[in-house]
Amino acid sequence: MSKLRSLLKSMPHLIHTGFACGISAAAPGLAKTPQRASTGPIGPLSSPLRTMATAVNATTDRIAPPTPSKSKFKLALCQLAVGADKERNIQHARQVIDRAAGEGARLVILPEIWNSPYSNDSFPVYAEEVGGGESPSTAMLSDAAAANSIVLVGGSIPERSEGKLFNTSFVYGPKGELLGRHRKVHLFDIDIPGKIRFKESEVLTPGSDLTVIDTELGRIGVAICYDIRFPELAALYAARGCQLLVYPGAFNMTTGPAHWELLLRARAVDAQLYVAGVAPARDLSAGYHSWGHSALVDPFGRVVAAAEESEAIIHAEVDLDQIAEQRKGVPYNDQKRSDLYSLLDLTR
Repeated sequence: MSKLRSLLKSMPHLIHTGFACGISAAAPGLAKTPQRASTGPIGPLSSPLRTMATAVNATTDRIAPPTPSKSKFKLALCQLAVGADKERNIQHARQVIDRAAGEGARLVILPEIWNSPYSNDSFPVYAEEVGGGESPSTAMLSDAAAANSIVLVGGSIPERSEGKLFNTSFVYGPKGELLGRHRKVHLFDIDIPGKIRFKESEVLTPGSDLTVIDTELGRIGVAICYDIRFPELAALYAARGCQLLVYPGAFNMTTGPAHWELLLRARAVDAQLYVAGVAPARDLSAGYHSWGHSALVDPFGRVVAAAEESEAIIHAEVDLDQIAEQRKGVPYNDQKRSDLYSLLDLTR
């Protein structure tokens, strides 16, 4: 009984601080790696307790991003029309990327599922094996990024890997190099009576990683569509030093008008950084009707630029200095009560 009391007495410390064991330093700009604890007050820690004990307190332990060469850059949100012809989708996306870059964009962003119709029936048919297999979609993305010397967030495509399907975003640098990939963490499973039922989990597998990418333009956090509904994810990205969050997303005609802009603005205000949401164009002849309305929101929660429902390229300027300005004027990260609550980063 005394050992149990000792364990219970220690738990608030484990949960609140997240620093019951050592955390090794990483290279500048990179996340720290937890060192797994092996013992507790009454012997070996169980797996859940070990996770809590080694988690990083994201509320107090924040990582500063690297300083980009310029604080301002232009981006393009490409709200693409998507059809059933995969080859045409790829060719069309390439044309739009080239046009956006030619008009001055240094960062180009595509929508969620731009090479395939948005349906559980289509995902297995249009899915591509990336790395060691044929992937015409990612080959195009790499070539387009290199040809235009841009950073390209390739929306998302259905990805097949080891017998599983993922909703995956691939990000390429100005030399065509793969900078990172994000597999959608939170799957779109909803059932609104009389409105819409969609269960991605019937076909797709969720990802298990946060995706933070350092580029010549700044540090970008990538998430996909339904991921935006989870403020904890955006808060972790902010704690890891992200300056721009990118959400390729295909909200529908029920949730879109109610929540899309609201969530983009909420995440920008929560994390005090830029948020970009890029959707497919609306096609009422398709089985799934996208809301569209791609937008960029600044750290104060203002919509900088936005599309309507049709295909469009939306150009806007990002000024990273606004992040520090906003955080200085409204310093609520410094005002958080870490003695009352904490956000733990379990994968850093």
